[in-house]
Amino acid sequence: MEASPLSVTRAEKHASTRKASRPTGRGSAPKPRRRLGWLSRLSWKVRAILACVAVVLGVFLWAILERALAPRGNTAQDHFDVLIVLGTSADADGNPSPRQLARVTEAVNEYERGVAPRIIFTGGAVKNQFVEAQVMARTAEGQGIPASAVFLDPAARNTIENTCNAFGIMRSHGWESAEVISSPSHLPRAALMLNRLPMRWRVHAAPALEPADRDPSAYQTATEILKTVYYLTWTRQREPCVNSGQ
Repeated sequence: MEASPLSVTRAEKHASTRKASRPTGRGSAPKPRRRLGWLSRLSWKVRAILACVAVVLGVFLWAILERALAPRGNTAQDHFDVLIVLGTSADADGNPSPRQLARVTEAVNEYERGVAPRIIFTGGAVKNQFVEAQVMARTAEGQGIPASAVFLDPAARNTIENTCNAFGIMRSHGWESAEVISSPSHLPRAALMLNRLPMRWRVHAAPALEPADRDPSAYQTATEILKTVYYLTWTRQREPCVNSGQ
């Protein structure tokens, strides 16, 4: 019995479809490539640069967070054995710079309020030939502080030495607590150092004496962030007070 033409046509179509769907081996069309991410398409040099930028930004973020979270002190007391005034440079003529004058004036105010009966001024000749501690002590005595209440550290050349040398003076006199006075932008970094010393302390900001439009606080803050980065990544491991067991 012969197949009908309609059946032959359907069989031929079915065979043609199976043949078209059968894999052709090596001659088959290549599979589409998976798309690579944009980072994978960059050269190794570009990726290295991006990695370095990410590390630098991470370190700066670390410094900013450390400054934001820096403690204000480790005691609730409001009277101390001594005030410590951290150094900053005098002007080119040996007169107190605006920042020096602000710190000394605030220390005098705290002394007169009875916060502490004595003051340590700390700072050597760093940016010029004038010893910071001596200039500040002279300024304080000019504002009525008796010489018997003034103690000097004329050797410190940076904030670590400021805090360490002042702590050494405290230990030599048996003093155990201090209020530390400096500019607002300086205090967070100083607090990170003070927090590693075996003493009771708090920080106290000296407000700027300059008009608001001349106050270089933004520049000082940026500089302090850079110094905080340097402290966290390098000099913290070399603090003389901590390493010497003081």
